[in-house]
Amino acid sequence: MLETQSWIKRYFDEATDAVFIFENHELVICNQLANELQQELKIDPQYLLEVADTAVQQQFSQTDNCFSCVIKNHMHNISIPINLSHDTVHPLNYFLVYHLIDQPQHVFSLTLKSRGVIKRMDQLAQQRQLTQYVNRAHEEERKRISQDLHDSIAQGVYSAIMGVRRLNEQAFTTNDLTTLTKEIEHQLNDTLAEVKGMALDIRPSVLDNFGLLPALRVLAKRLSENSGVMISVNGNTTTANLETDIQSVLYRIGQEAINNALKHAQADEINVLLVAHDHYIILEIIDDGVGFDVPKHHRFNGRSLGLMNMNERVKALNGTFEIKSKPGTGTTVTAKFPIKFSE
Repeated sequence: MLETQSWIKRYFDEATDAVFIFENHELVICNQLANELQQELKIDPQYLLEVADTAVQQQFSQTDNCFSCVIKNHMHNISIPINLSHDTVHPLNYFLVYHLIDQPQHVFSLTLKSRGVIKRMDQLAQQRQLTQYVNRAHEEERKRISQDLHDSIAQGVYSAIMGVRRLNEQAFTTNDLTTLTKEIEHQLNDTLAEVKGMALDIRPSVLDNFGLLPALRVLAKRLSENSGVMISVNGNTTTANLETDIQSVLYRIGQEAINNALKHAQADEINVLLVAHDHYIILEIIDDGVGFDVPKHHRFNGRSLGLMNMNERVKALNGTFEIKSKPGTGTTVTAKFPIKFSE
């Protein structure tokens, strides 16, 4: 038991947050970092108490001026932003966190947590979550490609192989031979078309050879023919010297937005606009479909490219991403990038 108490005391003293423990508004104990802050920054624990008291009274103005009563009646924890060392060029930004330890004895702690450290931890957690999402999205994309290869491409090739075997194993009349060879040729042409379609989905060669606007037009033509929905692409710019990464992201956004409109929006018409100005380039995809409630769809959804992924791709290249939609009003997807031409 004594050893356990020693461990607890060591943990308390070596904590990376400054901890002050009070009983009935009187400081009872504080850890090593709290002592150092008191000495170096001349921090008075009673000042921290007054800061917390004021913040709570502002938040719960219907109560009286009793700090302990306010906390006791409403919550066990509260976090208050606070700046220390105002007279320095770089003020120290903290959160002052109240925690109720023993309500009957009026024992509570005030903890100073560095806002910079918390922000970095939040960024790391967000990055980890995004990495997990991207990994899941990549796995889903691999599954889709694998399934397409197995269910469509492999089956088509296998069917053609069986036809070729029949040519070797059976005797045919001239007419039957002509019919069978045409069937094999038709099967191989269908399989080839599916392979080309998959290649276009993965990375269209026209994007590398001719640029973004022609690639969007080829995409729109193919999807329009497959769906029967009118898809038009208009633009006034050449993107030959635009950064490759930005061209790729804009193409993927156009591809995802059009596919979303075809799958979910019940749209009759989709318009794609690509416009370059002096210092930025804008891509807009506008459909006249049923629309949707945007906030409900801003979450990790496991798709290969969802709204979250589009947003993160744009932000990674210093662009802005926006979706405007309401049920019954159609949807407009907009991506905007500062123009930076490659050498």
